[in-house]
Amino acid sequence: MTELTYAQAINAGIREEMQIDNNIVVLGEDIGKYGGVFGVTKGLYDEFGPERVRDCPLNEAAIVGFGVGLAISGKPAITELEFMDFLTFCMDPIVNQAAKMRFFWGGQVEVPLVVRMPIASTLGFGTQHSQSLEAWLMHVPGLKLVMPSDPYDAKGLVKTSIRDRNPVIFVENISLYATKGEVPDEDYLIPLGEANVKRTGSDVTIVALSSMVPKAMQAAEILAKDDIEVTVIDPRSLCPLDIKTIVESVKQTGRLIVSHVAHKTGGVGAEIAQQVTEQAFDYLDAPVMRVAAQDVPIAASQVLEAAIFPDVKDLIDASKSLSI
Repeated sequence: MTELTYAQAINAGIREEMQIDNNIVVLGEDIGKYGGVFGVTKGLYDEFGPERVRDCPLNEAAIVGFGVGLAISGKPAITELEFMDFLTFCMDPIVNQAAKMRFFWGGQVEVPLVVRMPIASTLGFGTQHSQSLEAWLMHVPGLKLVMPSDPYDAKGLVKTSIRDRNPVIFVENISLYATKGEVPDEDYLIPLGEANVKRTGSDVTIVALSSMVPKAMQAAEILAKDDIEVTVIDPRSLCPLDIKTIVESVKQTGRLIVSHVAHKTGGVGAEIAQQVTEQAFDYLDAPVMRVAAQDVPIAASQVLEAAIFPDVKDLIDASKSLSI
């Protein structure tokens, strides 16, 4: 085992897969000699050269479109957007091309494409660099969607995503890049669609995404002092979604909170809440609650931003309100 940061773990996963498969190409803005705006691709250019680690112009549609073309031509592509907000520039190659090609060609073509998208909650990056838009992509059949919350999962999931023969959206949280954890030195994969039960309790189930997972764990520790025992579940992937594990937990606790840094209305929390309601309504002792970002544009001021994004206290208050 080696202690790595979240960013280093992603880097290690990409490097290992590039060493295994000489056809893999990495594309993005400043990902070459500079090593990526957040350093995630650091060292890849030196090891694999400019033919496999390609710096691209500031054109997300071209980056992802080029990646789609490489993928269907037999060269697995890993593309990077500097922020998930820039998804708006490349929705067509993702939604109308990558997600559809395997279907409209009757399974005759594979699309081994990974699109990495960092999100920047609680960092003061402002309205156009702080949005979590995963719910848009969860709505699109043909895409897989991954959101790791720690270094172990980040490495295992990025390796699995690269080996998948379908397009995978890999959502990273910039606030997690410096967090550290033990990562195996040997090759390992984490299956998509397999949630991680981080903690078990009998009173409330919290399903947390990305950076809300460590906050949920903090909340659970504090709540335990008040004799409120919390189960914390990290879905790890949203498409496919391990709804079975979530439902089984709700059947034990009777209460559910879903938490993410995306805006509350129309978010992933609403979808998970509805699926649980459909499958476990008779087991619910209280309404499902969502702890998420406020439905307002995200401020650059960190004082205002703090009032928009959910935190540990919000999870504690929600859990206590359900446990009365």
